[in-house]
Amino acid sequence: MDYKNFQIAEDVQRLLYKAMLKPRMVEEKMLILLRQGKISKWFSGIGQEAISVGVTSALHVDEYILPMHRNLGVFTTREIPLYRLFGQWQGKASGFTQGRDRSFHFGTQEFKIIGMISHLGPQLGVADGIALAQKLRKEKKVTAVFTGEGATSEGDFHEALNVASVWDLPVLFCIENNGYGLSTPTNEQFKCENLADKGLGYGMEAHIIDGNNILEVYSKVSEIVKDMRNNPRPVLLEFKTFRMRGHEEASGTKYVPQALLDMWSEKDPLENFSSFLKKENILSTETEIALRAEIQDEIESHLQKSFSENTIVPNESKELDEVYQKFDFKQINPNIHTKNIRLIDAVSKGLWQSMEKFDNLVIMGQDIAEYGGVFKITEGFLEKFGKERVRNTPICESAIVSTAMGLSINGMKAVVEMQFADFASSGFNPIVNYLAKTYYRWGENADVVIRMPCGGGVAAGPFHSQTNEAWFTKTPGLKVVYPAFPYDAKGLLATAIEDPNPAMFFEHKGLYRSIYQEVPISYYNMPFGQAGLLRKGKSITIVTYGAGVHWALETLDNNAGIDAELLDLRTLQPLDMESIYTSVKKTGKLIILQEDSLFGGIASDIAALVMENCFEFLDGPIRRVGSLETPIPFNTKLEEQYLAKSRFESVLLELVRY
Repeated sequence: MDYKNFQIAEDVQRLLYKAMLKPRMVEEKMLILLRQGKISKWFSGIGQEAISVGVTSALHVDEYILPMHRNLGVFTTREIPLYRLFGQWQGKASGFTQGRDRSFHFGTQEFKIIGMISHLGPQLGVADGIALAQKLRKEKKVTAVFTGEGATSEGDFHEALNVASVWDLPVLFCIENNGYGLSTPTNEQFKCENLADKGLGYGMEAHIIDGNNILEVYSKVSEIVKDMRNNPRPVLLEFKTFRMRGHEEASGTKYVPQALLDMWSEKDPLENFSSFLKKENILSTETEIALRAEIQDEIESHLQKSFSENTIVPNESKELDEVYQKFDFKQINPNIHTKNIRLIDAVSKGLWQSMEKFDNLVIMGQDIAEYGGVFKITEGFLEKFGKERVRNTPICESAIVSTAMGLSINGMKAVVEMQFADFASSGFNPIVNYLAKTYYRWGENADVVIRMPCGGGVAAGPFHSQTNEAWFTKTPGLKVVYPAFPYDAKGLLATAIEDPNPAMFFEHKGLYRSIYQEVPISYYNMPFGQAGLLRKGKSITIVTYGAGVHWALETLDNNAGIDAELLDLRTLQPLDMESIYTSVKKTGKLIILQEDSLFGGIASDIAALVMENCFEFLDGPIRRVGSLETPIPFNTKLEEQYLAKSRFESVLLELVRY
């Protein structure tokens, strides 16, 4: 292995050796503990330490790194106290996730490390968002993100590299090509000779680096990131290395030819560098022995501290209280001046005023800048707020949601416009697995609002008409907002943007230009979790939201004799069940109307909760009305038949007569 071509000071070389030795010794100890049943799982990075240590050492301590599960050297080089790592791996309270997630699935703002999720790809987009925040603030910083060669087959890899390239983001994409994705060799994963060749397709600078040569890694990465800080751009690095142990210990390496293991064992980055340093009289045997003793003492003392810590005692209220970051809502009341506007105007005005209020707010979406969005909600925003904060995006929902998460991690707010709510399926993974879970996992909130133009009645067919709120009400960690009126839309959007938690903000397309209301001109907000009481009544309770509110109002206008109490939920998470209980206890009957197809929708949960909590007050069966159990059709007559509106009146009258 060639070390002599790199002019690096001898004291730095000794530090690099120590930095590689530490994760190797920690891992050797963890493998013993794994066999003893004292930790549950281990993903080995033996033989790959030069990459983690070299990259981390080349970065400044205030620059973010997004590692994978073989990058123990990132954590130790950033000098995270070992007892906290040991606590994390044992599921102790001192661990970064307090027992809620395992291994390296955590992050820490203190050490500027943002951990992975098992789906691998989203963290590449998160790195884009972190780097975008740095670029917007004109900070001369680089963000480094790791991935394996296996994850380069994921769509998130393509999307994240494409976004970084189009936006010239200072992201260092580090591919650790270690030969296998679990048991699948590289020749069954991709056809190109080198993964670095993919950089050409993105107009991106790319390099191949010997991932087992610590001096090459450190020297080349140092040179690259120094230039990136002054000339922001993404760079793709492919580190050639090898995984010497199983994907995780249980899977073993029987599928790897022994000759291949023997060849790479001779390239061990630690042993080869140790031999070189001794040969060059940079490291003595005595110094090496002393280093090992020092690290061993640190490992043992921190292990004892971790072992002595009590196991976690489950506390249900603590778990439930820490799904969302605390939000100290402060009511901002509007002034007396109003204007009669449509729901679409209310959304636009609310977003505009939030952009004025929060100078760290960035909005992203397809065609939202010069074009103003397909519904023209952001028309004029570009001229007022500039292209840096009003950002057209490529068609890559997953990467943009992940980018929004990265912006939040780095102190920004983000609003993402899904062109249609249906397209959220292309960004589903980072929404439900990253935005929703990160605060519960390790205390990092996702200050992100995803705007969801949705709903039928506009003859747009199966892919532009869904009202898919049930995809997200099922996911703890998300807030779900669904206004039916312009006043509510403006006030609730303001709250969603103020709130540090992720919010799915549904906007019914059929209501955009059909519903008018007097709406305050000034900025104001509204609390989540408070249903609107639209009509008081004594004989039956109607609970609905979105377009269902207007269907119910129309039905009641056509049936003046029904003494119904009408509740508009306004938010579905949090859900105002107390108002529902209060109403049902008064009326004795309940009908729930939703536009979504019936099975698995929120109407079912409301019905179940009322049965569990108000059964003795009921004077009739709870009725649910939803759309047909089919995709939403395009033909107008078929769509009318599909929608719940066509059945609501008959079911309501039937229940009234019961």
